[in-house]
Amino acid sequence: MNRQFDAVVIGAGQAGPSLAQRLGQAGRKVALVERKLMGGTCVNTGCIPTKAMVASAYVAHSGRRAADYGVHAGDVSVDMASVWKRTRGISEKSRSNVENWVAGMPNVTLFRGHARFESPHTLRIGDELIDAENIFLNVGGRAVAPDFPGANVVPYLTNVGILDLQELPQHLVIVGGSYIGLEFGQMFRRFGAEVTIVERNHRLLPREDPDVSAAVVDILQREGITLHLGAECIELQGGAGKVCVIAECAEPRMEVHGTHLLMAVGRQPNTDDLGLDKAGVEMDDHGYVVVDDQCRTNVEGIWAMGDCNGRGAFTHTSYNDYEIVAANVLDNEPRRISDRIPAYALYIDPPLARIGLTEHEALQHGYDVQVGVRPMTRVGRAIERGETLGFMKVLVDRQSERLLGAAILGASGDEAIHCLLDVMYADAPFRTVTHAVHIHPTVSELLPTTLQDLHPAADTAAK
Repeated sequence: MNRQFDAVVIGAGQAGPSLAQRLGQAGRKVALVERKLMGGTCVNTGCIPTKAMVASAYVAHSGRRAADYGVHAGDVSVDMASVWKRTRGISEKSRSNVENWVAGMPNVTLFRGHARFESPHTLRIGDELIDAENIFLNVGGRAVAPDFPGANVVPYLTNVGILDLQELPQHLVIVGGSYIGLEFGQMFRRFGAEVTIVERNHRLLPREDPDVSAAVVDILQREGITLHLGAECIELQGGAGKVCVIAECAEPRMEVHGTHLLMAVGRQPNTDDLGLDKAGVEMDDHGYVVVDDQCRTNVEGIWAMGDCNGRGAFTHTSYNDYEIVAANVLDNEPRRISDRIPAYALYIDPPLARIGLTEHEALQHGYDVQVGVRPMTRVGRAIERGETLGFMKVLVDRQSERLLGAAILGASGDEAIHCLLDVMYADAPFRTVTHAVHIHPTVSELLPTTLQDLHPAADTAAK
């Protein structure tokens, strides 16, 4: 006889354990299934370990600049084995915290194994079958396997494998100017490696406005990172310790040689081995589970949260999916994905924080856009810290006086931008910010000043 549960949560990433806990606390009998590591991508191969490495890289970079602050630190060297040990320790502690948390949840049974649908309400986990009226998918995603010629024979790293490096690459070549590629590129340059980034688009971060993309390019090039843009028709050659990336269609033809290769060409959902066809769950052409505004699939009683539903690729959007599902299933509160304001950050140094619309998007939507811009060279806190690269940019709709979006590329921008994000969620006029008294000296205190000097936007995104 199949084991009976009220609910099954597949995947112990950001959304899964939180939902399992809420369901268990509500008195429901819950099965939580995890086939690999508790905590998902963020804890094991994403946010936590990569940001730990970013922190090590920041210390190395600061040490080399110590004389600028009147501090003599001597020669700075990086012990990659120690960096790896520190990073692994932080990640393992976070995973252990998740494991202990789940172990103490009332009415929740943890299954270790790969769950596959036998029918819309029956799952197989190894030799065991379990039934439930409600099934929640939180299966995450993984790096896309590149289809370039030579990718099947040339050794390469993904965001997972590069975390295991305990020796510094002599020359790291990165294919893909994505957030993953740029973060690893800068950190390994700061560790002491030569770094080259190859990107198929003609500018980095093509979804951002051109002024943001150009400023990011400037930051990376200042640190000695080589960029090759417009690299079409990519082919891989070579072997271990001697890799080569060729772009036949680049003008002129491009050829880059290195010792290590990181492929950062995108991610895909972990939905190809769930038996979703047996459940009748609809997927799009890219393998993402199709969901409505409450994360419900086309099959009654099946939901999908996090990276696998294609409605957000971040830890915070995955967690918000859990909040939306819990609100609708348990609290009779009709929260929706469409109420979510886009918000994310690129963790190079200085970081890029983005909320809402870009200038180009706002103009395309027909808003009467006004823009306020301030370089970080006019931010007292940035000057005091000696970190004045970047700028802040805020968009306002002149008719409604509502904030449309913002970008802060600069020191502490990933923290400062939240005061604007909260005003957007409150649907308050931008003058709420201009009339606020911010603490001095902070990065945030320049946001009211930036909003007091607005000018009409000009669509430059195509340039």
